[in-house]
Amino acid sequence: MTQTDPKSLIRIAREGGAEDLPEPVNLGVRVRELRKARGWTLEQAAGQAGLARSTLSKIENGQMSPTYDALKKLAVGLEISVPQLFTPPAKEQVSGRMAVTKSGEGSEHATTTYEHELLAATLTKKTMLPYRARVRARSVEEFDGWVRHDGEEFLYVLTGTVKLFTEFYEPVEMRRGDSAYYDAAMGHNVVSTSDEDATILWVTSLS
Repeated sequence: MTQTDPKSLIRIAREGGAEDLPEPVNLGVRVRELRKARGWTLEQAAGQAGLARSTLSKIENGQMSPTYDALKKLAVGLEISVPQLFTPPAKEQVSGRMAVTKSGEGSEHATTTYEHELLAATLTKKTMLPYRARVRARSVEEFDGWVRHDGEEFLYVLTGTVKLFTEFYEPVEMRRGDSAYYDAAMGHNVVSTSDEDATILWVTSLS
């Protein structure tokens, strides 16, 4: 039987290429966008910042590099911080990404303690890893120590009953409809306490 722990599932979910590196910010373009977003003319923005209109025009057109004093005046005039002058604007477009996983059609990865079904497996560079798990373990002794990995994790009981063991808290009995949100770097294990193997939904953050 192939062994796949949560760290391996996270690695699988991240496959598909390196993260895109952010484009460097063009200060002149950024200042112009901030000014226009406020509906200001060059004269109005220059007045707000306490700069000459010609100076602001040259900054926007990349014809001069402003001093730090000028950057501070710009930031005060635009009512933002200096670092925000060099921060790309948040993307407003909707990516429209979607993945539908029909029942039983997830990507299966089994271990001796869990049977994982990875959901939305066709999407790369996700920020969350959703997967359904059948909990086969009946005691913590079946695990090779604590499970722990980066990120935060959300657990929701779908069927049956489970006991959630964590490194810093008393074990918690959970039944259908119960949920838990916890730091995944904290050691944790889940075992079934019902006659049938319990099933749970896990969502792990990837960032």
